[in-house]
Amino acid sequence: MNQKNDNFIDKTFTVLADILLKVLPATKDEKEAFSYYRYGMSAQSNGDYAEALENYYEALKLEEDPYDRSYILYNIGLIYSQNGDYSKSLEYYHQALDLNGRLPQALNNIAVIYHYQGTKASEKKEFELAQNMFEKAGNYWKKAIRQAPNNYIEAQNWLKITGKLNENENF
Repeated sequence: MNQKNDNFIDKTFTVLADILLKVLPATKDEKEAFSYYRYGMSAQSNGDYAEALENYYEALKLEEDPYDRSYILYNIGLIYSQNGDYSKSLEYYHQALDLNGRLPQALNNIAVIYHYQGTKASEKKEFELAQNMFEKAGNYWKKAIRQAPNNYIEAQNWLKITGKLNENENF
């Protein structure tokens, strides 16, 4: 997607978010939480991760709905992942999944981190650790693919090529 489309989508989201904030029956705290979430998303899409985190943490203080909280936690996990803090990222992805088990994107991102860690361990000739990380990656990718069978084609191919797909498993 090019920059023009990204800007259009950001502007469209902002306009829709403003309309929703005005017309939806929501408490002051819910509206404020959504507002922080929206500002966080905007800052994140502009690469201002510190500001995004600030807004997401404020949204978390106010947001009570578990489903909405799961997306805030997921976005926090994304930021930590983008900054290379994988342990913190995993922590937030797991918190998001605890609140909302139907987040295939979180499952996929967890698998990607484990696969990356497996690759790094393999390069250091730490083969037992690498195998462990690849097993974890495979398990999370299987869960993600079960939830979103048409997504994660590369992961599906990796599972088939590495033999991590049991004979009776198919997507």
